[in-house]
Parts: sequence; structure tokens; C-alpha cells
Amino acid sequence: MGMSKTRWRMVASLALTMVFSIASVAKEKDTSPGRLLTGKVLDSGDSPLPNAVVYVTDTRTRAVKTFIVGPDGVYRFPALASNVDYEVYAQVDGKSSDTKKLSQFDDRKVVSIVLKIGK
Repeated sequence: MGMSKTRWRMVASLALTMVFSIASVAKEKDTSPGRLLTGKVLDSGDSPLPNAVVYVTDTRTRAVKTFIVGPDGVYRFPALASNVDYEVYAQVDGKSSDTKKLSQFDDRKVVSIVLKIGK
């Protein structure tokens, strides 16, 4: 016993509608701006450390992004993927901060991390 042509067209139409709906949801998720990682690089006295270099490493691909802070010690890494763990640290004059982690399970859209470098 076969399926009638009308019923077959209805099933095929429903299947196509579901595929396009799923593709639409996936596309919306892909276009999200992601997370913003921001913060300051400070010395042991809580003063900004200008010209420090902040390194952010994608732990999945090992790709590294860098940012040179200005006089205020502030750094920004916009549009980081929300499904990836990152490691962040700063360096200035041959000294480094501790490495901090940004977890994919941290669901905040804006994450602020202070990096301290003792002098």
C-alpha cells in the first residue's frame, strides 16, 4: 500500500519547512556578536600599566589575539565566540600577569578581567 500523491506532497512540504526553519535558527545563532572581554592591566599598586600587551588564546585552535593598552590600561576583545574557552594574560617590560581563564560556561555577554603585574 503506497502513499497517495497528495499525502506525499504534504509530507515533503512539511519536511522542507522544518529544514528551512532549522537552517534559519542556526543562521541567527551564527550571526550573534559573541562576548566582549574587557578589563585593565594594573601594577601591584592598582595603577594602570600603559603599553602592556594583552594576549588572548583560543584554547581550541590555539589562535592568539593581542591588544596594546593605552595610558588608562584598558583592553577590549569584542566578538569572542561563546562556545570556546579562552586564556588571557598581560606582559610589560619582561614581566607577566597570572593567566586567567574565560570559560564557555560563563554565560555573561560582557566579561571584565583585571590583570595585575607586580613590579
